[in-house]
Amino acid sequence: MKANDLRPGMVVILEGEEYRVVSAEHRSPGNKRAFVQARMARLKDGIQLEHKFSSNDEIEKAILEAQEMQYLYEEHGHYHFMNTENYEQISLNQDQLGHGAHYLLPNTVVNLTFCGGKPTGLELPSSLEFEVVEAEPGLRAATATASYKQAKIETGHVIKVPQFVQAGDRIKVNPNTDEYVERVKK
Repeated sequence: MKANDLRPGMVVILEGEEYRVVSAEHRSPGNKRAFVQARMARLKDGIQLEHKFSSNDEIEKAILEAQEMQYLYEEHGHYHFMNTENYEQISLNQDQLGHGAHYLLPNTVVNLTFCGGKPTGLELPSSLEFEVVEAEPGLRAATATASYKQAKIETGHVIKVPQFVQAGDRIKVNPNTDEYVERVKK
């Protein structure tokens, strides 16, 4: 895959080692070529490193196994999951889940990814539905341009939404990019 496709939570192979992407930021300075600045954690020991990729660099994505797990609860920064087939439980920390931790609701069935038998992260769909529990009041004059405001969804995560979204509305969110998709009709 191209370096531009790096996203937090992905597992890649760099210099023969497996790394989980903690953050990936695309930068394009004025008179220089674009690049991707990535912070990654080595799976075997958690040691982190910063790496700068050219936008066109090819990166080897690790082969992961997906397993259906049910999210149970969070306790002291550890997120507990249960295998829906054999009822085994495992826990992952915030770093292992990455950005996906902001979109977990109790009893939700998700796909956890494993590399070599070790849990590496969470596979999220392209859109999920949530109820808006808090939203800033909308601006009356914000009809001509696309302006956004802050809104808190039922998991407690805050995202940007259009001015017309109110508390109590159900919305679709792309959890991979943290973006509002659409309001769900009731």
